[in-house]
Amino acid sequence: MFDGYDSCSEESTSSSSSEDSEDEVVPSMPASLPIIKNNGQVYTYPDGKAGMATCEMCGMVGVRDAFYSKTKRFCSVSCSRSYSSNSKKASILARLQGKPPTKKAKVLQKQPLMAKLAAYAQYQASQQNQAKSKAVVPAESFDWGRYICSNNTVGAPVSCFKHAPMGTCWGDINEGVRIEVLNSDTSLSTKVYWIAEIIKLAGFKALLRYEGFDNDSSKDFWCNLCIPEVHPVGWCASSGKPLVPPKSIQHKYSNWKAFLVKRLTGAKTLPPDFNAKVHENMQFPFKKLMRVEVVDKNYLCRTRVALVEQVIGGRLRLVYEESEDGSDDFWCHMFSPLIHSIGWSRSIGHRFKRSDITKKMDGQMDAPAPLFQKVKDVDQSGDWFKDGMKLEAIDPLNLSAICVATVRKVLADGYLMIGIDGSEAVDGSDWFCYHGTSPSIFPVGFCEINDIELTPPRGYTKLPFKWFDYLREMGSIAAPVKLFNKEVPNHGFRQGMKLEAVDLMEPRLVCVATVTRIVHRLLRIHFDGWEDEYDQWVDCESPDLYPVGWCQLTGYQLQPPASQSNREMPPSVPKQKKKAQQYKGQKKKRKIPVGRRPFSQAGRRRSFSGDEEQSPPPYPTQGPTRPPRPRTHLHQTHKSEPLLRMKEEAAEVDEFTFSQTISDQESNGSGSYYIKQEP
Repeated sequence: MFDGYDSCSEESTSSSSSEDSEDEVVPSMPASLPIIKNNGQVYTYPDGKAGMATCEMCGMVGVRDAFYSKTKRFCSVSCSRSYSSNSKKASILARLQGKPPTKKAKVLQKQPLMAKLAAYAQYQASQQNQAKSKAVVPAESFDWGRYICSNNTVGAPVSCFKHAPMGTCWGDINEGVRIEVLNSDTSLSTKVYWIAEIIKLAGFKALLRYEGFDNDSSKDFWCNLCIPEVHPVGWCASSGKPLVPPKSIQHKYSNWKAFLVKRLTGAKTLPPDFNAKVHENMQFPFKKLMRVEVVDKNYLCRTRVALVEQVIGGRLRLVYEESEDGSDDFWCHMFSPLIHSIGWSRSIGHRFKRSDITKKMDGQMDAPAPLFQKVKDVDQSGDWFKDGMKLEAIDPLNLSAICVATVRKVLADGYLMIGIDGSEAVDGSDWFCYHGTSPSIFPVGFCEINDIELTPPRGYTKLPFKWFDYLREMGSIAAPVKLFNKEVPNHGFRQGMKLEAVDLMEPRLVCVATVTRIVHRLLRIHFDGWEDEYDQWVDCESPDLYPVGWCQLTGYQLQPPASQSNREMPPSVPKQKKKAQQYKGQKKKRKIPVGRRPFSQAGRRRSFSGDEEQSPPPYPTQGPTRPPRPRTHLHQTHKSEPLLRMKEEAAEVDEFTFSQTISDQESNGSGSYYIKQEP
């Protein structure tokens, strides 16, 4: 492990006589080094790959069946006996040096050394192939590290995102953990490595400082911890890679080995199976040409059959089955409540557009039902939602608003058709579907008690809006509070945290964003560089939120914050002035106060996806991302111009129901949902 350093330094191999004795021979650190315990004992485990095992004493990798004892922890009797007699200091030192087995161990090995070396070479080849399969998108055009440091902000922890890779197995990786990374501060032509300490974490990204720099931050750098170039301490020893101190501090210490032993005693490194778990978490069950039912982005009142075209980081690019050129597509996460298994619409009574396609393409198959997120079972036979009940709901066409809404139809399996009061189309074509346990619908009074601005019905003039007056006027009743999801998980989000979030009005785009408010399990997401009117209310367990560095890890294109320069309107498009409003009602079409229009808007129908019927750019992309786009969020401008007006299609046969939810996850109770009933 230190061969690379010794070959480029003036230090000789003196003081090595004592290190050659059998008593001081301790294991070279295997590729999956666990935490270095404070008591000096280090535990390693068989790597489990293709019947291979790693000797916990000497670090030799060989055929598992040839190893000593039932546990297969050691390659020989000598290693087994020597393991327990080594001191803490000698053990760490030998692991850093990557020493070979002792002479006695070689004699007692059950397998010939050459056979073990051949097996080790095969093991290294498999590791390299695995690293290639985890190839990461090229250098980002947006520098998350510089952005976080310049704004003195923090990134949301990976553990906040259970649906993201490593979200459930991130563990206690935190500041102070040591890793082995490429040494960029060297004049050598070959790749060399050095040990670095995590100074700050932001999602998958970590601010690292090479060992030996102490309080000097001049060479600090940001790195994604899930890329193939990041390893546990000891990987160099087991892989035969040179461990060389940075050139800037090369002569700071005369004995770097002793320095590292002192620094690493009692320290932590990455878990032994960290790299394997990253690889495992980057495998996704959805495959190309799987058939699903997904919301029709042009008509929310129905679903359509679509085919999986791409899977990137768990996000699916779905192409509607009747699309001839593949341009009629829709992006969503595989856990999105907008997609379902084939037959879902018929089973609950949701409206469905049947496809004219009679012949399937080769390789097509219906996505298995277990791949889709399950919703909570509910009992609809007793107290349940009834048609005409009032509630508050996130408007799917204006995600920055929570509006006065009405249950328009009760479907099977706990699903509800919801309409936004004062903005509904006459034919109900803009109703949308939420499950009864969805965290995106709320009881009457939720906004008032949590100091959130409630959007009143369009045209309602008795302001400020009072629920009890409105219910009396409409002759309606409020949906019982006990029917709503009041569970609030310990999600870990804090106000001001940075993350990467999907623009749900243009879901092919993932943007730099900030958590600006937290209300129980509800998060308000602000897109950096854009006005507050483009914010989105989303659930804390929404699959459309990702940790900092997710785009880099998966190869997805990240949209950077809009800067003042690229938010200016071109001279040919005059800026629109804001009109004074008494209330913020739902609008048919949101104006575009900032940003450039990347293509002509003339003659294009706006859709739920906000992509103006344009296909998204291919992913992953090379080079810099395109300039920030105009935010084409959907609104309603006039009741006489329904955005989601259904076409009368004689040849089209429909069943009934609709779909559009934000999140159907669960959480724990909160009494602040309840309000007093006035007489």
